[in-house]
Amino acid sequence: MSDPRRVLLLAHTGREDACAVARSFAEKLTAHQILVRVLESEAADLGVVPGNGGIEAVPNDEQAAAGCEIAVVIGGDGTILRAAEITHGHPTPLLGVNLGHVGFLAEAEYEHVGTTIQAIIDRDYTTEERLTVDVTVFQGKEVVTSTFALNEASVEKAARERMLEVVVEVDGRPLSRWGCDGVVCATPTGSTAYNFSAGGPVVWPSVEALLMVPISAHALFARPLVVAPTSVLAVEVLARTEGSGVLWCDGRRTVDLPPGARIEVRRGEFPVHLVRLHQAPFTDRLVAKFGLSVEGWRGAGERRLGLAAPGEDGA
Repeated sequence: MSDPRRVLLLAHTGREDACAVARSFAEKLTAHQILVRVLESEAADLGVVPGNGGIEAVPNDEQAAAGCEIAVVIGGDGTILRAAEITHGHPTPLLGVNLGHVGFLAEAEYEHVGTTIQAIIDRDYTTEERLTVDVTVFQGKEVVTSTFALNEASVEKAARERMLEVVVEVDGRPLSRWGCDGVVCATPTGSTAYNFSAGGPVVWPSVEALLMVPISAHALFARPLVVAPTSVLAVEVLARTEGSGVLWCDGRRTVDLPPGARIEVRRGEFPVHLVRLHQAPFTDRLVAKFGLSVEGWRGAGERRLGLAAPGEDGA
């Protein structure tokens, strides 16, 4: 007898609309003999009863995603980043249902819940692999902490009134010294997040690369950098600096950085897998999520064929 199908269900439990959508997913999936797994800490807020009608509850630990074919994540990008923490180290792909604002990591929108549920039932989806970064913090030779990020690891000044003095390094060689508000080390997935706000480039997800972007740096050479995925980026908080710093990973996990701290960022051991229901190009996602104007576009194919663009009368 084959193992039953399992789906991990995660939601922004602070929002009633997210909980209502989660209950709809649970009801429809269990009706098709798919076990729905929730976190013990979230079951009551979601309004589901473990052990009743195909619902099971597990602790919120590193094994929560084990054996699940997919993780349905209902909320915004912040909820998806939390889900990435829970599933880290497992091949379980994430399917985001956007109830937030931009929702760049989400694949489905609120109004398409019905077709999204059916796609899960029919296994009518694909997955794509997204590069992550592993982040290690040193104080001297001692490892203070090790963590990961899907979007970015950012080193920032801890006090508004003090600038952070850092030296940045690529592949074991010093590159430049910056007096700055911080440094963002991002993945292509994170290029449309904090990296984008800091003035970094947008990098297509299919491109394997690491990004380093200074924030408000006072230096002659302070440009965004795009390096090989095999490179190791490092940021050292100068020992003689008056201000301390803080490391943020995906805007969720923090580590205090005293003077002398060293942060190393390299390609992550475990990628994150995102579910795709549609094969739309990343360009179309940029246009839709950022509301970009493409009025007047004709397209190379239409020009070659002598066809009019939509709404036009001539070639």
